[in-house]
Amino acid sequence: MDLIESFSIDHRYIIPGIFLSREDTLGDYKVTTYDIRLKRPNVEPAVDVSAMHSLEHIIATYLRNNKEWKNEIIYWGPMGCLTGFYLILKGNRKPSEIYDLILNAFSEVENYNYVPGAEEANCGNYLLHNLTFAKFYAKEFKEYLIKNKDNKLIFEYPKTKRLVTNEGNNFFDS
Repeated sequence: MDLIESFSIDHRYIIPGIFLSREDTLGDYKVTTYDIRLKRPNVEPAVDVSAMHSLEHIIATYLRNNKEWKNEIIYWGPMGCLTGFYLILKGNRKPSEIYDLILNAFSEVENYNYVPGAEEANCGNYLLHNLTFAKFYAKEFKEYLIKNKDNKLIFEYPKTKRLVTNEGNNFFDS
Protein backbone atom coordinates (compact mmCIF):
# COMPACT_ATOMS: atom_id res chain seq x y z
CA MET A 1 0.00 0.00 0.00
CA ASP A 2 1.33 3.46 -0.87
CA LEU A 3 2.18 5.86 1.91
CA ILE A 4 -0.16 8.84 1.71
CA GLU A 5 1.40 12.17 0.84
CA SER A 6 1.06 13.81 4.26
CA PHE A 7 2.90 10.91 5.91
CA SER A 8 5.80 11.21 3.48
CA ILE A 9 6.84 14.63 4.85
CA ASP A 10 9.67 14.15 7.32
CA HIS A 11 8.00 15.27 10.53
CA ARG A 12 11.34 15.58 12.33
CA TYR A 13 11.94 18.86 10.49
CA ILE A 14 8.48 20.48 10.41
CA ILE A 15 8.19 23.80 12.21
CA PRO A 16 5.01 25.77 12.92
CA GLY A 17 3.70 27.52 9.83
CA ILE A 18 1.31 27.53 6.89
CA PHE A 19 2.16 24.83 4.36
CA LEU A 20 0.71 23.52 1.13
CA SER A 21 -0.18 19.92 1.90
CA ARG A 22 -1.75 18.87 -1.41
CA GLU A 23 -3.52 20.13 -4.50
CA ASP A 24 -6.37 18.24 -6.13
CA THR A 25 -8.66 18.65 -9.09
CA LEU A 26 -12.29 17.73 -8.53
CA GLY A 27 -14.07 17.96 -11.85
CA ASP A 28 -13.53 21.52 -13.05
CA TYR A 29 -12.40 22.74 -9.64
CA LYS A 30 -8.99 22.94 -8.03
CA VAL A 31 -8.88 22.53 -4.27
CA THR A 32 -5.90 22.96 -2.00
CA THR A 33 -5.28 21.46 1.41
CA TYR A 34 -3.13 23.52 3.76
CA ASP A 35 -1.28 22.28 6.82
CA ILE A 36 -1.69 24.94 9.52
CA ARG A 37 0.93 23.68 11.95
CA LEU A 38 0.89 25.11 15.49
CA LYS A 39 3.45 22.80 17.10
CA ARG A 40 6.66 21.04 16.14
CA PRO A 41 5.70 17.35 15.85
CA ASN A 42 7.27 15.06 18.43
CA VAL A 43 9.21 17.99 19.95
CA GLU A 44 6.59 20.26 21.50
CA PRO A 45 3.60 18.93 23.41
CA ALA A 46 0.51 18.57 21.25
CA VAL A 47 -2.32 21.06 21.67
CA ASP A 48 -4.68 20.16 24.51
CA VAL A 49 -7.61 18.27 22.98
CA SER A 50 -10.29 20.45 24.61
CA ALA A 51 -8.53 23.61 23.41
CA MET A 52 -8.16 22.11 19.92
CA HIS A 53 -11.88 21.40 19.85
CA SER A 54 -12.66 24.99 20.90
CA LEU A 55 -10.25 26.38 18.30
CA GLU A 56 -11.96 24.24 15.67
CA HIS A 57 -15.38 25.69 16.54
CA ILE A 58 -14.26 29.31 16.82
CA ILE A 59 -12.07 29.41 13.72
CA ALA A 60 -14.55 27.44 11.60
CA THR A 61 -17.19 29.98 12.62
CA TYR A 62 -14.87 32.85 11.76
CA LEU A 63 -13.86 31.39 8.38
CA ARG A 64 -17.39 30.53 7.28
CA ASN A 65 -18.61 34.01 8.20
CA ASN A 66 -15.70 35.90 6.65
CA LYS A 67 -17.23 37.95 3.81
CA GLU A 68 -14.12 37.77 1.63
CA TRP A 69 -13.36 34.06 2.10
CA LYS A 70 -16.56 32.22 3.09
CA ASN A 71 -17.28 30.98 -0.44
CA GLU A 72 -13.74 29.58 -0.72
CA ILE A 73 -13.83 27.54 2.52
CA ILE A 74 -14.42 23.82 2.12
CA TYR A 75 -13.13 22.44 5.41
CA TRP A 76 -11.39 23.43 8.65
CA GLY A 77 -10.50 20.70 11.14
CA PRO A 78 -7.86 19.36 13.51
CA MET A 79 -5.10 16.94 12.65
CA GLY A 80 -5.29 13.64 14.48
CA CYS A 81 -1.84 14.27 15.98
CA LEU A 82 -3.14 17.52 17.54
CA THR A 83 -0.22 19.60 16.27
CA GLY A 84 -2.27 21.63 13.82
CA PHE A 85 -5.25 21.94 11.50
CA TYR A 86 -6.12 21.25 7.91
CA LEU A 87 -7.74 23.99 5.85
CA ILE A 88 -9.18 23.09 2.45
CA LEU A 89 -9.89 25.97 0.08
CA LYS A 90 -11.18 26.27 -3.46
CA GLY A 91 -8.41 27.32 -5.83
CA ASN A 92 -4.66 27.00 -5.49
CA ARG A 93 -3.05 29.87 -3.64
CA LYS A 94 0.45 29.83 -2.23
CA PRO A 95 0.60 29.48 1.57
CA SER A 96 1.90 33.05 1.87
CA GLU A 97 -1.28 34.25 0.15
CA ILE A 98 -3.45 32.96 3.00
CA TYR A 99 -1.17 34.35 5.74
CA ASP A 100 -3.51 37.25 6.57
CA LEU A 101 -6.55 34.96 6.66
CA ILE A 102 -4.87 32.61 9.12
CA LEU A 103 -3.40 35.44 11.21
CA ASN A 104 -6.81 37.13 11.43
CA ALA A 105 -8.56 33.85 12.28
CA PHE A 106 -6.23 33.16 15.21
CA SER A 107 -6.37 36.84 16.26
CA GLU A 108 -10.16 36.67 16.33
CA VAL A 109 -10.14 33.96 19.02
CA GLU A 110 -9.32 36.50 21.74
CA ASN A 111 -12.62 38.32 21.00
CA TYR A 112 -14.77 35.32 21.94
CA ASN A 113 -16.27 34.93 25.40
CA TYR A 114 -18.02 31.67 24.48
CA VAL A 115 -17.43 28.77 22.08
CA PRO A 116 -19.98 28.82 19.24
CA GLY A 117 -21.90 25.59 18.82
CA ALA A 118 -20.74 24.16 22.15
CA GLU A 119 -24.21 23.08 23.22
CA GLU A 120 -25.50 19.54 23.47
CA ALA A 121 -27.82 20.05 20.49
CA ASN A 122 -24.99 21.37 18.27
CA CYS A 123 -21.88 19.37 19.18
CA GLY A 124 -21.06 15.69 19.49
CA ASN A 125 -18.85 16.27 22.53
CA TYR A 126 -20.08 19.61 23.88
CA LEU A 127 -18.40 19.19 27.29
CA LEU A 128 -14.94 18.86 25.70
CA HIS A 129 -14.10 22.56 25.31
CA ASN A 130 -11.62 24.91 26.95
CA LEU A 131 -11.87 28.53 25.84
CA THR A 132 -9.07 29.70 28.16
CA PHE A 133 -6.57 27.23 26.68
CA ALA A 134 -7.85 27.96 23.16
CA LYS A 135 -7.08 31.64 23.68
CA PHE A 136 -3.60 30.76 24.97
CA TYR A 137 -2.74 28.63 21.91
CA ALA A 138 -4.27 31.14 19.49
CA LYS A 139 -2.25 34.00 20.98
CA GLU A 140 0.93 31.92 20.92
CA PHE A 141 0.47 31.01 17.24
CA LYS A 142 -0.57 34.55 16.27
CA GLU A 143 2.58 35.99 17.87
CA TYR A 144 4.71 33.32 16.17
CA LEU A 145 3.22 34.19 12.76
CA ILE A 146 3.83 37.91 13.30
CA LYS A 147 7.41 37.33 14.42
CA ASN A 148 8.13 35.03 11.45
CA LYS A 149 6.15 36.78 8.69
CA ASP A 150 9.28 37.27 6.56
CA ASN A 151 10.69 33.80 7.25
CA LYS A 152 10.05 31.77 4.09
CA LEU A 153 10.51 28.54 6.08
CA ILE A 154 7.06 28.97 7.66
CA PHE A 155 5.57 28.60 4.18
CA GLU A 156 7.58 25.64 2.82
CA TYR A 157 7.74 22.06 4.02
CA PRO A 158 11.29 21.01 4.88
CA LYS A 159 13.16 19.70 1.86
CA THR A 160 14.41 16.25 2.76
CA LYS A 161 14.56 13.31 0.41
CA ARG A 162 14.03 9.72 1.36
CA LEU A 163 16.27 7.07 -0.10
CA VAL A 164 14.64 4.87 -2.72
CA THR A 165 15.61 1.20 -3.09
CA ASN A 166 16.42 -0.40 -6.44
CA GLU A 167 12.87 -1.78 -6.45
CA GLY A 168 11.46 1.77 -6.17
CA ASN A 169 10.37 1.51 -2.55
CA ASN A 170 10.88 4.32 -0.04
CA PHE A 171 13.51 3.54 2.57
CA PHE A 172 12.59 4.58 6.11
CA ASP A 173 15.22 4.59 8.81
CA SER A 174 14.27 3.42 12.29
